[in-house]
Amino acid sequence: MPEHADQQKAPTGVKGLDEILEGGLPVGQMHLVQGGAGTGKTTLGLQFLAEGVRRGERALFITLAQTEAALRKIAQSYGLSFNGVDMVELAGMGLKDAPEQTLFRTADVELEEATTAILDAIEQFAPDRIVLDSVAQLRLLADVPLRYQRQLLALRAAFSKGDATVLVIDSTQDTGEQPLAELSHGVILLDRSVPDYGNVRRRLVVEKMRGMHFHGGNHNFRIQSSGLDVFPRLEPQDNPQPSKKVEIKSGVAGIDTMLGGGLNGGTACLVLGATGTGKSSLASLYIHAAAERGERAAIFLFDEQPETFLTRSEGLGMNLRGFVEQSLVTLKSISTAQLSPGEFSQMVRDAVDGGGANVVMMDSLTGYFHAMPQEDALASQMHDLLGFLSDRGVLSLLVVSQHGIVGDTIQGPLDVSYMSDTVILLRHFETGGMVRKAISVIKKRDGAHETTIREMRMGGGSIYVGEPIRDFTGVLSGRPVFRGHPGDMFE
Repeated sequence: MPEHADQQKAPTGVKGLDEILEGGLPVGQMHLVQGGAGTGKTTLGLQFLAEGVRRGERALFITLAQTEAALRKIAQSYGLSFNGVDMVELAGMGLKDAPEQTLFRTADVELEEATTAILDAIEQFAPDRIVLDSVAQLRLLADVPLRYQRQLLALRAAFSKGDATVLVIDSTQDTGEQPLAELSHGVILLDRSVPDYGNVRRRLVVEKMRGMHFHGGNHNFRIQSSGLDVFPRLEPQDNPQPSKKVEIKSGVAGIDTMLGGGLNGGTACLVLGATGTGKSSLASLYIHAAAERGERAAIFLFDEQPETFLTRSEGLGMNLRGFVEQSLVTLKSISTAQLSPGEFSQMVRDAVDGGGANVVMMDSLTGYFHAMPQEDALASQMHDLLGFLSDRGVLSLLVVSQHGIVGDTIQGPLDVSYMSDTVILLRHFETGGMVRKAISVIKKRDGAHETTIREMRMGGGSIYVGEPIRDFTGVLSGRPVFRGHPGDMFE
């Protein structure tokens, strides 16, 4: 799939799609947009033409099904300026002797009249951009494939004569030999699915685009009040620049000592433990420390309400609310029932590239994965997201909650440890009639770390980490047992 550097491209007006196409659609070619009902085909066509008018190009919309008034109303609902777009409404044309019909007479003359009307419109308006919606109506009029294909060839010849960039919309994907797809320079497929719970999920894939490079595979998109909003799938950089390893400290001496000084930018840290062990509070230390240095950070909450999160942080001496008000910290509550994986990746990307975040916290991945059981390749998507953050030199904090409270029944619902550069494990343990918290660093790829186990306490407006606990066994088995004397623990 060689890339032609001198190939002229027509931006579609859909930012994410233009990024996937690396600039837009090849100029002067016919492109097919296929998808079922409600996938956004017509909306894409409207955005494509509105972008052409904005650029001073001549635009033509040929409709074989909807009325011009309906299309202009749809464009207006998306805030698209359609002044300057020529409209040709073929519904009802050529029916002087058949007033009872609503579209075309069901004979060869009807197909000929429709094709002639399209060719006449192209010649009359000499457009730079054309949308034909929908070619499925022509297929219905042609009772044999040969006649249908002959009409398609005639249309393609007329399109190419005027050097127009054309979007042909088709509501049917399974068409046997798919002659239209074979004749088209490019093919874009739109898909719509409804999960067992939550909002509709929509995906876009560029199936082919001759003579140019594009980003293949499925990309999530949403139909917003402004039209299609496409979220390009994150891909590893071909030649990533090594990020500067900036050491980031938590501000708690014991934790920084255990980590050999701190965490490095461009790495991913997994904070793992049962509920109530202080995972979110521990990860918040790095957000607070970054904001105190004047750096930007972003928090994405999947399980907890922002107000609860901020109140708890304040109780531990972290005034994150003030940093949120100063826009140093971005705090977003994520509703996974309404969000697709691609949209979440785009939110993180915007926080980093647009908001300048150096530290990103996701709390918790457990809720994220549980809320999207029907989504394929969530782990792969998370792997690509962490790769993107690493390329940007961002510290990623991943909070994962394990099932169970104490004992050997504790287990993780998902395994993302292989994606993480650092793993911090938190556990409950009991001694002296009290439930306490233990912290240990399981691994750190980019530097030395302590192999000891320490007690962590939260309260009194701060987080404390004590000295290494020597007489303590069984923490990794899920049944930590303290063999020493309670007086050896710090107070």
